[in-house]
Amino acid sequence: MASITKRSWKFQDFMAHNANVNCLALGHKSGRVMVTGGDDKKVNLWAIGKQSCFMSLSGHTTPVDCVQFNQLEELVCAGSRAGALKVWDLEAAKLVRTLNGHKYAIKCIDFNPYGDCLVSGSADSSIKVWDTRKKGAIYTYNGHKGTVNSVKFSPDGQWIATGGEDSVVKIWDVRVGRVLKEFQDHGNPVTCVEFHPHEFLLASGSMDRSVHFFDLENFNLVSSEAEVGAVRCLCFNPDGECLFAGTRDYLKIVGWEPNRLYDSVPMHWGRVSDISTASNQLVS
Repeated sequence: MASITKRSWKFQDFMAHNANVNCLALGHKSGRVMVTGGDDKKVNLWAIGKQSCFMSLSGHTTPVDCVQFNQLEELVCAGSRAGALKVWDLEAAKLVRTLNGHKYAIKCIDFNPYGDCLVSGSADSSIKVWDTRKKGAIYTYNGHKGTVNSVKFSPDGQWIATGGEDSVVKIWDVRVGRVLKEFQDHGNPVTCVEFHPHEFLLASGSMDRSVHFFDLENFNLVSSEAEVGAVRCLCFNPDGECLFAGTRDYLKIVGWEPNRLYDSVPMHWGRVSDISTASNQLVS
């Protein structure tokens, strides 16, 4: 693995909302656009490096707890504390769909890499799959005991990985609508899950300060890095050579087989909430 220079730069510091900022996401396609959601019930769009938002989207009546772009950065979805999802068309700057069905706050969302589907996880312990062209959920999965903290589609869009407050990681087959496998290796809530870009490998991060790696061919734990810190977000680098893990004030670079902590980059100005790679640079 190539060496990683242990440096970080703070190049944006701005007032993003008129109240607490609860969530942010970076665009998958370019890595140069960011969406934020806050207690002011707004969803704001930003160009990385700019000091003011270029679009502000309204419609939610309660605080926004999660936001996400679709793969092409054409749509933005935001989930609220009331359990509603709203989808906006960014080119038209128009609300195109409101999706209702969750009983409590929506904690996480992800778009399918292909097509018009998205998945949401909620404090009501359910996982719902939606078609943005329709009003109701097309599938509902139950299995977690407590809040679902993270949902991710696999790169081929056929599986969904979920992590919950019950410390369990589950793999769901979208085609048949059932759990393929569950992993109970974490000792505290699972905060994030992430698929490897081109291998049958899944990473999970937890409040137990560890990162686990699971082989998705044999469905077993293949590596675990302990004492990473309470993990808030994960992202594989595009080549899949290493994993970036965001903690409260550090960015950790982790390997597997053998498990290894390559580096620890201090982020003294605050917690790392999301990570994206673009143009040979890491934005967090």
